[in-house]
Amino acid sequence: MFKKIINGMIDQPILTSLFLSDFFVLLFHRPPFFFSLLMFSGLLGMTMYFGQKFSLFNV
Repeated sequence: MFKKIINGMIDQPILTSLFLSDFFVLLFHRPPFFFSLLMFSGLLGMTMYFGQKFSLFNV
């Protein structure tokens, strides 16, 4: 499972770097409210995209 996630992240380096930088900025810094709201919505969108892309659990 982790190997599939790592390989998927390596396949798309631009989205991965955006995802990680957005996550760490929101986690360790305090941006203004509206900017953090935009960043969080972008993070949520990328999370949903990666969830669909990886599809770890086939039901």
